[in-house]
Amino acid sequence: MTSLSDRDRPRATMREVAALAGVSLKTVSRVVNDESGVSPEVRGRVTAAVRRLDYRPNLAASNLRRTGARTGLVGALVQDVSNAFSAGLLRSLEDAARSRHTAVLAASLDEAADREQEIVHDLVTRRVDGLVLMPATERQDYLQAELRAGTPVVFVDRAPSGVAGDAVTVDNALGARKAVEHLFDRGHTRVAGLFHLARVPTARDRFAGYGSAHAERGVGVDPRLVVLGLSSAEEAERAVHGLLDLDDPPTAVFAGRNILTEGAVRALRDRGLQHTVALVGFDDFPLADLLDPGISVVRQDVGRIGAVVAERLFARIDGDPEPPVHLVVDTEVVPRGSGEIRPAG
Repeated sequence: MTSLSDRDRPRATMREVAALAGVSLKTVSRVVNDESGVSPEVRGRVTAAVRRLDYRPNLAASNLRRTGARTGLVGALVQDVSNAFSAGLLRSLEDAARSRHTAVLAASLDEAADREQEIVHDLVTRRVDGLVLMPATERQDYLQAELRAGTPVVFVDRAPSGVAGDAVTVDNALGARKAVEHLFDRGHTRVAGLFHLARVPTARDRFAGYGSAHAERGVGVDPRLVVLGLSSAEEAERAVHGLLDLDDPPTAVFAGRNILTEGAVRALRDRGLQHTVALVGFDDFPLADLLDPGISVVRQDVGRIGAVVAERLFARIDGDPEPPVHLVVDTEVVPRGSGEIRPAG
């Protein structure tokens, strides 16, 4: 007679746990859902039976039974889960969700509008309790039906357009202006600017901040020093090489996104100019403080942003009826060496 392998054996049921522990189904349910009303002795028997049978409760079904609507899942759609900003945001959200026995389903959008709508539709059909969205679309009108149906949505990094919803952002224009002013204060007047895709609101805001810093100091923006539409570190690296080949090259660089900062670092090191040309980036990245020189950045408090996002999301899931709010988290310039280099001569 052959026996089923562990892999082929059906999962244990709650009924089997109840039979082994000598208790009712309701008692097993109370134990696995960590509810009160069960004596320590009985709880121990049920726990032992769960371990022996390797029982795995159906959390989605359990949540639906207990709440009448919830699945214990939230969706988080960010631009790139491998990016330091997105990863930090997700970790902060995950920490908050864990305390509520909620799982986070995360996905990368890669600035693709069609991908955003496809993934949102997929998550909604899975009946997630709420969504965190770093939108790739210019407008989010397609969410109207879900918002009317009561699906909580919190926008992060970029405020919504076409719909009303909670948003948690930073003042990107102000952060960029502070970075360029930091370079002006060290004597630079030829500050190059590297920016992401022009259709992305954060890139537009950071470009605006770059321009306003010049205007306030009475320094004209040299269009040859501005590079728009960069979407990778490799593109930024090539752009900086091109800037350095100008007859009158920049003495400083402002990089409007962390991956663009990484590309600028490579180009400057290739030319042996990392101690000659100043650099300030927007957003921190791993090991930035350990490079030589350390990379000065405009840092977003990602942990704080994630905590505020989680607070708003779970408040909405719990039924908060207040009108949507737009919360702005402060940025700070973190001097580490690269942004404090003064122009030669």
